[in-house]
Amino acid sequence: MGDKRPKVGVGVIIINGNRILMGKRKNAHGEGSWSFPGGHLKFNETPEECARRETFEETGLKVKNVRIGTFTTYTNDIFEKEGKHYITLFMLSDYDPSSGEPKVMEPEKCEKWEWFEWNSLPKPLFLPIQNLLKQKYNPSK
Repeated sequence: MGDKRPKVGVGVIIINGNRILMGKRKNAHGEGSWSFPGGHLKFNETPEECARRETFEETGLKVKNVRIGTFTTYTNDIFEKEGKHYITLFMLSDYDPSSGEPKVMEPEKCEKWEWFEWNSLPKPLFLPIQNLLKQKYNPSK
């Protein structure tokens, strides 16, 4: 089996009133599913730094008040078909309207960004978000 180890992903739940930002993935595992902004945690980077960097790289937005949620904010995600394993950390942040509206900054990876209410998330959802919902997670609590 070799030295395969899980990677660490960071998902950023950006709160804008009663809505959160989600993008439709393409050209990667989970293609066609909806996900939060986010990506791989880099060596020597904090999850908060990763959340800010990935959000800006993917959406052009700057976020504020980046924080860990109030209870279980990670998932153990095994993508069997792709042979990938991630631990995904979820960070909460607040939308900063002064940074404008989200833009597709990586069109090869994301089709579009849209705001959704937590109780009306689009489908299909990216596996880490499916796993987060199984934990009854709600960012407003």
